[in-house]
This record gives sequence, C-alpha cells and structure tokens, in this order.
Amino acid sequence: MPSRPARGDLHQYVDRSSQAVRDEQLFWDGAIRFLYSRVRERAPSLFAALTSPRMSRVLGFLNYESFVARPFARGPQFLAAAGIDVRECVEAPEDLDTLAKLFERKIRYWECRPLPARPDAVVSPADARMVSGSLGDSPLISIKGKFFQLAELLGHRLRHSERFKGGEAAVFRLTPDKYHYNHAPVSGAVVDHYEIDGAMHSCNPGAVVATLTPLSKNRRSVTLIDTDRPGGTRVGLVAMVEVGALMIGDIVQCYSEHRYDSPRAMVPGLWLERGAPKSRYRPGGSTDVLLFEPNRIEFNADLRENQRRADVRSRYSLGFGFPFVETDIRVRSEIAVPRRKEVL
Repeated sequence: MPSRPARGDLHQYVDRSSQAVRDEQLFWDGAIRFLYSRVRERAPSLFAALTSPRMSRVLGFLNYESFVARPFARGPQFLAAAGIDVRECVEAPEDLDTLAKLFERKIRYWECRPLPARPDAVVSPADARMVSGSLGDSPLISIKGKFFQLAELLGHRLRHSERFKGGEAAVFRLTPDKYHYNHAPVSGAVVDHYEIDGAMHSCNPGAVVATLTPLSKNRRSVTLIDTDRPGGTRVGLVAMVEVGALMIGDIVQCYSEHRYDSPRAMVPGLWLERGAPKSRYRPGGSTDVLLFEPNRIEFNADLRENQRRADVRSRYSLGFGFPFVETDIRVRSEIAVPRRKEVL
C-alpha cells in the first residue's frame, strides 16, 4: 500500500468534479525516489537494468499476480483505500481475486462514464490526472522538453512530427489504482499505427521531473487518427501515444466498437468511434499523450485554470519553477473543443 508522504514530498492535484485540492498517496514513492536519486546517480548500469522491460515485467508479476499479492486484492480495506468502486465493474467482486485482475478490470462505462452531449468534443482517453500545454517554444506553457521531445516521442517519423509543431498536447497519468482501459478520444480513421521499443521509466511526478523527457524514452504505441473524414470529429490529425511505465507488462490494442465485444487489432483503415475502448495496459503505472495540430482545438477553460493554480502543491510546479497542476478527470469526459475560426 502507498505510504503517507511527508509534507515536503507532498503531491497534490485538483479533483475536476468538486474542484477540491486532493493529496495523492503515491504508490511505491520511497522506492522510486531512491531509484531516481541515489541509484540513478551512483549506479547508472543498475538503474538501466531496473528500468528495463524485462525487469519491469518481473516486478509487475511480483506485485500484481504472485501469491504475495493475492491477499491484498481480496481485502475490502484495500479496495476502499485505492478508491475502487466495484459497483462499476463488469465482473463480480469475488472474481477480482488478484491485483492484476483489479488492474485490468472492465467497467460499465456506457452507464458510469457517459459521453458529453456535444458531438464534436474531444474526450479524455482514460481515468487519469491531466496536464496540457503547447508544442511551441513558450517556456511557461510548452509541454515538450519537459515530458518528451516531439520527434523522439513519435519515433523520428518526421512526416508525422512536422504536422504537430506549434500545436497542442495533453498528458494523462494513470495511477495504479485507476481503470486501465484507454478509449478513443476522437472519431476518425487510423492512418498509421506502430510500436516503439524502449525503457520502462516510472510515471511518478518526481521521477518525471528528475528524468529528462522520460515519455519519449519508454516503450510506446503510436496511433495516428485522421478526424477530418466524413463522420469524424474534425479536429485534424490526432496522435495518441500510449506509454508503458514501470511494472507495465504490455500495451494491448483491443478496439471494440460495442462495449468490450469482438476486440480488434489496430491497423490502418480501421474506423475509431469516439469513446469506444481502444487498448489496455497490463499492470503498473502508465501514461497517455495526445497531440493536436496547430489551431485545431482549445482545451476546456476549467482545465487551463486548474493548471495555473498557485495554491496547490505539485511536484511538477516545484520541479519546473512555475504552477503546473494536474486535474483528475474521468474517461470519456470532455477535455477540448474545436477552435473557433476567426471571422474576417
């Protein structure tokens, strides 16, 4: 279970539904801080080994699937502490008898995560904590250079990265207790999909600040979606990058147009319907990144305002030197709308 952080190590976020400031109890925080300070600085070879995909799978098995993990999954105290509402789950509570099954649980999203009424809204791909920013060069709101380098994130496919320069981006951090299916944020046709190998760095905020652009160094899955086709959300080309992190075993593409039925692989030409399940992470922390072309979307005002709050103690704010606060949001909730065209 996560330990209560000391005041100096506190990380807070804003709950979108209530606008309340919440303390986050970061999972394995002490071990991760030790790994990303002393081990990284004094034993770089050991650090590289511990953040490798093979070690990540081993740690994931020990923490989520081994006999050691089973007693925790059965306990109502664990479910309450993790904030998991089993009433949302498709499976019966008694069938969720390992941490891995809890992690990969399905929910009745069609009932408990309704889509917004606005048909052209971009929606959150996950239950997550979100920050957003520009892909331009502003030192205060630029998100590139802090979480990732654009070309590196997309695997140096320059024909894609050039499209997003000067655009907008959002980062969604999924903590281990979250529902870990990703849903399509927009409607459109898949024009490219590919996997990129890499390390498995932690997505703990302290680790992100300590490690230079970690999201573009981790194992990741990239999907390019053309939303300007008939029936699409019409916000241009959108990149959805699913980033594996420490203890993630795999990123499984399993698009299902109706609930979780008949999952399909991600291939060019496949039509994605906004809000439908697209993929799932195997156990551990993980991150989604959305990239948008310039002048195509604008993020919701409440998300922008939350991010600039100076009364919230965020490790991102402390590390970057200016307010940079996450908002806790729900999958399929509205995060952005098409940018209005200027009237001449």
